Amino acid sequence: MSEQSSGRPTIVAALLISLSIIGGSFFVASSLDRATAQIEQATAALENLPGDGAPSAGRPRPARPDAERKYEVEIGEAPVRGNPKAAVTVVEWSDFQCPFCNRVTPTLAQIQQEYGDRVRIAFKHMPLSIHPQAPAAHAAAEAAHRQGRFWEMHDLIFENQRDLSPETFEGYAEKLGLDLERFRRDVAAADVKKRLDEDMRQASALGITGTPAFFINGRYLSGAQPFANFKRLIDEVLAEES
Repeated sequence: MSEQSSGRPTIVAALLISLSIIGGSFFVASSLDRATAQIEQATAALENLPGDGAPSAGRPRPARPDAERKYEVEIGEAPVRGNPKAAVTVVEWSDFQCPFCNRVTPTLAQIQQEYGDRVRIAFKHMPLSIHPQAPAAHAAAEAAHRQGRFWEMHDLIFENQRDLSPETFEGYAEKLGLDLERFRRDVAAADVKKRLDEDMRQASALGITGTPAFFINGRYLSGAQPFANFKRLIDEVLAEES
């Protein structure tokens, strides 16, 4: 599942209604996985609804990435975790306030453990408009990146995702041994905001509408997919590269 950046009232209202109905399944379903699957099915159906309840003719949805196509995805100045010369590059667009981005983090760690030096992971910023605390979290992570500690800040933010206050980020910076004065300047710096905006523009150009979103050697994979789905695509890419 991924979080969409659209704020259309009809979709939001419909999703809330669907979630309230499905919510009971958390108490009666035999497992959390079953309830999660139901929520994902409801969300997929809602994505096909027109934005204002009117017929969709003449109102085409924005083009989203084609899973069958290979895209050119520039890494640029994005922080990268793993072997710089890895055969496979996973580029992730993520939102620090998005629960599904947090949910997929252990899966990305499993990918690194499974594939070692054959896979590297690059992070792109995509704070969605529905998450008011996300921009500050991304600015803090980018400021930490300026001092070579992006991934440590990334992990701390996701470990305590419910506390996204500027004071908490400063506490993380101190814990990581960062220069606090520099950190504060960078958090508020125009070039840090520009860096976030660049990632957002790249996402828009590729047709990404929600988080998390992934490109694996240019091949698109959407949402907090299970490890098996990543593995299938990574193995295909590795076979192509061999």
